[in-house]
Amino acid sequence: MEPKNEIPQRSDAQRNRERILEVALTELSLFADAPLSLIAKKAGVGQGTMYRNFPNREALVLEVHHREVRHLADSAPQLLMSRKPDEALREWMSRLAYFAMARAGLADALRQAISATGSPAKPGYSLVVDAIKLLINTNHEAGTIRPDVNTDDFILAIAGIWQIDNHGDWRAQSGRLLDLVMDGLRVGAPGTP
Repeated sequence: MEPKNEIPQRSDAQRNRERILEVALTELSLFADAPLSLIAKKAGVGQGTMYRNFPNREALVLEVHHREVRHLADSAPQLLMSRKPDEALREWMSRLAYFAMARAGLADALRQAISATGSPAKPGYSLVVDAIKLLINTNHEAGTIRPDVNTDDFILAIAGIWQIDNHGDWRAQSGRLLDLVMDGLRVGAPGTP
């Protein structure tokens, strides 16, 4: 029998943790320096509960970020089950833009947390790259994008979304940009008339 690394949380403790993460996502997305006391208060938990779950600000920020990245990455196979490969790719790109733009405060908080911990890592980056690989490979198999596009090309092509002003009309601008990228991916696709 393998030893357990973590003791399962009681259901009320798990609900408290989930509430903290939800409130932290909202508050950190709006303001990178959102006080932990405000997050605890809005989550309806005391400081002790907050610090039992997240011993410091960096731990909370990293967990919120990881959770959001996991949701984004997990949406790729879900989209592929319900849509045509090229439609799934385009929708996933929109979700990535939302993640980048609507969560700008979280990105700032993440940079602060990484700086405070001294870690050079890009938390969750590999999850996103794996999702992109899945989407690109599935589209290659379906013949819906040009065969010479690889994951690195795709990442470079969509990198412009991080240059968009998140205080402006980022939805319209990112939509136009991602439509241009998608049009470029389709040119020369074997399955395209």
